[in-house]
Amino acid sequence: MEVERVQAIASMTASLGTIPAEFIRSEHERPDITTYHGPVPDIPVVDLSATDRAGVTKAIAEAAQEWGIFQVVNHRVPIEAIKELQRVGKEFFELPQEEKEAYATVPDSGSFEGYGTRLQKDLEGKKAWVDYLFHNVWPQSKITYRFWPNNPPEYRKANEEYAKYLQGVVDEMLTSLSLGLGLESHVLKEAVGGDELEYLLKINYYPPCPRPDLALGVVAHTDMSAITILVPNEVPGLQVFKDDHWFDAKYIPNALIVHIGDQIEILSNGKYKSVLHRTTVNKEKARMSWPVFCSPPGEMIVGPLPQLVSDENSAKFKTKKYKDYSYCKINKLPQ
Repeated sequence: MEVERVQAIASMTASLGTIPAEFIRSEHERPDITTYHGPVPDIPVVDLSATDRAGVTKAIAEAAQEWGIFQVVNHRVPIEAIKELQRVGKEFFELPQEEKEAYATVPDSGSFEGYGTRLQKDLEGKKAWVDYLFHNVWPQSKITYRFWPNNPPEYRKANEEYAKYLQGVVDEMLTSLSLGLGLESHVLKEAVGGDELEYLLKINYYPPCPRPDLALGVVAHTDMSAITILVPNEVPGLQVFKDDHWFDAKYIPNALIVHIGDQIEILSNGKYKSVLHRTTVNKEKARMSWPVFCSPPGEMIVGPLPQLVSDENSAKFKTKKYKDYSYCKINKLPQ
């Protein structure tokens, strides 16, 4: 095996009470030093079943402005569909290592898809305490089924079912965010690709870690997507940076977590904030999460919407193809 998986490292280090040096974060990143321990403000929660539709739109827009992240409840994705998505994902990560390796990412392919461990360059050469599986779930033309596990047998059905329901949530978010900018309801969706918007699912698997005070599952970052919709398991770990502090996100059973990504921040000319977030790990339990990154097609040109740019409010971001933006982001190059 070319790459040592974190799941294997976790098994080897469990009894040692220590972790390899490359997983120990510098002091400015260590969760034991940098997590805020005072009263934690609650991330906004939006009830999508509320009859006051204008109120729902306003709540989504305000949360996107002030936090860049919020949780939605009564979102019309059946709980059974979420539970099944979680079950089949968990079972995949419990398979023997060699079986998972059959889905490994293809080096230098330019694609994220597949089973892997290390995603981005780390400027300090550190590693994150996570393994993952990436694959597209929508549109149909972007799906490569060779990266969808055959085991468990219900994996494909569970993912297709979840993706089908998720589209309604994404459309509702983009509509509300568009209206919140004073634009027509369809503007933002069209600006990120319309029906060609690409849904990339990632399963994050954070094994139990002997020293959760020293490691991070995913380091501080913003998502380069337009919008990200995330399902966590019940093990806490998501942290959000706000007002110069790292706050723990409260776990709300059956809620979906909505992250504003870089492309919505760019299109809104900075009115909506792409949320800076990271993930801590747990000593006793595996944490898992299922983010779906909804991103424009690679050739789509994204920049501040002309309606939001004026002499008084100049463009705060460059206009460029999404594939060029993502290349710079992954390789830590200036935009």
